[in-house]
Amino acid sequence: MFTRSTVRLALATATATSLTGGLLTLSVSTAHAATPAKYVDDFNGDGYRDYAAASAFDGKFVVTYGTATGPGTVTKTFSQATSGVPGTAGDSGGYVDAFGEDLAPADFNRDGYADLAVGDFTENVDGKVSSGAVTILWGSASGLTGTSAVRLKITPSSHRGFGKEIEAGDFNGDGKTDLAVADGIEAVRIYRGGFSKTGTTGSVTKHVPNALLELAGMVAGKVTKDSATDLFLLGQGYHDDKMTQDAWFIRGGSTIQPGKITTYNGSNPDYSPTGVVADFNKDGYGDLAVGDTQYNGKAGSVVVWRGGSTGPGTKYRVSQATSGVATAASPREYFGTSLSAGDTNGDGYPDLAVGVPYETVSSMDDAGGLHVLRGGASGLTGANSQWFSRATAGVPGSPSQYNNFGAMVRVRDIDRDGDKDVLVSSDYYSPGVLLPGTGSGITGSGAQELNIVASFPQ
Repeated sequence: MFTRSTVRLALATATATSLTGGLLTLSVSTAHAATPAKYVDDFNGDGYRDYAAASAFDGKFVVTYGTATGPGTVTKTFSQATSGVPGTAGDSGGYVDAFGEDLAPADFNRDGYADLAVGDFTENVDGKVSSGAVTILWGSASGLTGTSAVRLKITPSSHRGFGKEIEAGDFNGDGKTDLAVADGIEAVRIYRGGFSKTGTTGSVTKHVPNALLELAGMVAGKVTKDSATDLFLLGQGYHDDKMTQDAWFIRGGSTIQPGKITTYNGSNPDYSPTGVVADFNKDGYGDLAVGDTQYNGKAGSVVVWRGGSTGPGTKYRVSQATSGVATAASPREYFGTSLSAGDTNGDGYPDLAVGVPYETVSSMDDAGGLHVLRGGASGLTGANSQWFSRATAGVPGSPSQYNNFGAMVRVRDIDRDGDKDVLVSSDYYSPGVLLPGTGSGITGSGAQELNIVASFPQ
């Protein structure tokens, strides 16, 4: 299955950190001696967003620098072989090197240049196999660099998998960017800002679930109306002798408040869950949309938890069986494999792009595609939703078997014309397809292939 599980096992999906319907902001405005970067991914401080994309679990990632009209032609590849980056390329506890498998951009030292936290849960540290590491690479006038790169401090422990999931946000609401780091076995740690090139950080707190939860995904965003960023930890639980798919809510604030664990699939776990926080009904509270690809014989669905004053509350489900959604639900299509949110039609409500990489298109098995579901006063619905595949007029190429179009999707104003676009990828090696935005929504007209993939942090 080519989902975020193969993103974890063979490809790698980067974190969604800034397209959250205005709930996880792209800029930091708190007064400081130095002016923080306007965008969390402007690594060279030129005022244009850049693009950091993981490669296919081969220990590297690529940065493409932005221009006034979108992604440019200047790129740079980083690995542990890059000068200044600690560690040794390929030094892992298994057959893969996960350096760059998860990325979190932010101006961690608040010097006006965005930086990049890089996870590597396979890293051997001080002889401890797969202890894991998180490295911060610093931005500069010339862009991201390995010079003075530092690792977060933690006592090494074999097979901990530190850095399996990372998310940036202001989790204690003090105006400084923090970094949440989950490992593969026990806990999430929150490193408070500020960060420095000497390796110092603010205080660190460790949070452990009060029930069995094998962490496999993490989503950051503002769920309540306070100033702090909140967290969802996604993973596999165990209830009534069954493996389940669960979400653990952690409320941000001056005191971090771990909440309850909630099951959203009681019989079939998803080992690579993905999600995003956005205010789909524009009530001021952020909603969690999380893919449940195992639902209904793996036809898939998206589960939405409505945000509230104390955290998530009621939930509802959207699938290809929902009224108005263009294609019918069939087994093993994995609706919800990839998700990204943003207002694609200018009505003020965030919409949701949903990848369906195993959809049959023009009799081609697993050709794939994506839906754009509209937000509104009632939340996400199937009304006026849009469907795109390589059979859609204007989209480059033709449907082909096992192409998995829609395996990765990102909503973002790629071409800088003021309208949100959708970038769609089949894998980490082929060009991504830009579906342009207009004032009334996404269109296939004018779609083009770009030399970037939809794996960059949002």
